[in-house]
Amino acid sequence: MIRLFSLLFLALLISGCDKNQLGTQPQIPDLNSVGCLITNDFYAVHFSVYLKSSAPKKDESDRAALLRPYCQEIPGSGKVFLAADLIDRDIRKTPIGIRVVELEMVGSDDTKADNFKEIKTITEVAAKEYSKGVVEAQADIENNGYYAMYLLVGGDAAVSDEDKLRIPFHVGGDPDALPKKTLLLIGAGATLTLALLIGGVVWYRKRRHSKTAKGEKV
Repeated sequence: MIRLFSLLFLALLISGCDKNQLGTQPQIPDLNSVGCLITNDFYAVHFSVYLKSSAPKKDESDRAALLRPYCQEIPGSGKVFLAADLIDRDIRKTPIGIRVVELEMVGSDDTKADNFKEIKTITEVAAKEYSKGVVEAQADIENNGYYAMYLLVGGDAAVSDEDKLRIPFHVGGDPDALPKKTLLLIGAGATLTLALLIGGVVWYRKRRHSKTAKGEKV
């Protein structure tokens, strides 16, 4: 019942209200079952994005899309509500700052952070403690492209890369498409399976040929 109320409350917030009207961030539902896992060497979060699209609604059935949580691929521009559920309970007692930035890809591989440079900061939230474990922010996304949400663990003291959790996301793609890393893993797995299969066939034929040459019964 509590979860259902939270979802309905979120729909009302996104469809009819914003931060300027309420003075508060929207309450994002529990992310344990809907967020995608984002990690670095020190921290891990469940990350989710909710979108209030800038495109005109076709009909009332589009309201159901407001409840859909996206991960790192968002279908279009608009007002986005970002949430990261802190898996490590210890950092819930540590101030965390937030930056949402627009990025430009300067390399050929969009899976590597070094291939991006920051264009501008879209949203910045001063560091504070998130005792309930859900870090929230909102941003107005005007263009399709690459973005990132940075969690600065320790606030102003987060000067090293170890204290910064980078959460990249892309706007303007297919949210139902498999991530590139997943496709690469599937491709690598298929290649390995095929190689093992071919190796097994070659080994079997050599063994059979060897027995035939020795006059053994196959």
